[in-house]
Amino acid sequence: MPELTARQQDIITQAIVLIHEGGIQRVTMKNLSKRLGISEPAIYRHFDSKRAILLTMLQQFRERSRQHLLQAAAAEVSGIARLEMIFLEHSGQFAKNPHMTGVVFSEEAFQDDTALSETVFSVMSFAHDSIVDIIATAQQKGEIRADVPKEYLAVVILGTLRLMVKRWRLSHYAFDLDQESRMAWMALKTLLTSAG
Repeated sequence: MPELTARQQDIITQAIVLIHEGGIQRVTMKNLSKRLGISEPAIYRHFDSKRAILLTMLQQFRERSRQHLLQAAAAEVSGIARLEMIFLEHSGQFAKNPHMTGVVFSEEAFQDDTALSETVFSVMSFAHDSIVDIIATAQQKGEIRADVPKEYLAVVILGTLRLMVKRWRLSHYAFDLDQESRMAWMALKTLLTSAG
């Protein structure tokens, strides 16, 4: 992905804030121009459409997520510690950037556009596959229970993270996500390491 100019990054940032405030329908060239204090034609000099803005936003998120997952996979720690890194780092990123929850959990809004939905799907697939690989290795080493298929353990981890963050967002951030994430991770760790 080519590096963005400062103005392009400003446009992306304001689009994220608009999605957070009122959903994807709030991202219009008119609303962006008001936010940025520039004309609509000025925005078109940086992005040729709303779709291009959304696609760039999703691609940025995909790249950040991939980098984090690859770093965790390469860490010289146990499999369970790698999973903990992924879980707590992702929840920590949402805690620091609550407006990102509006983008990440708006996949239904992207389903009518093939390029957007494929980008969202690639983010989900890469995360799932990365976690499955970590679990498979940890199962072979006896670190994680082997009586449950690795694919379903990955769904449990990702589903827990998703539900917890979505609940936090819908509650208008009424609880400490970092603290809740640590408690949820301890419960997941027990489930992952205890044989049925």
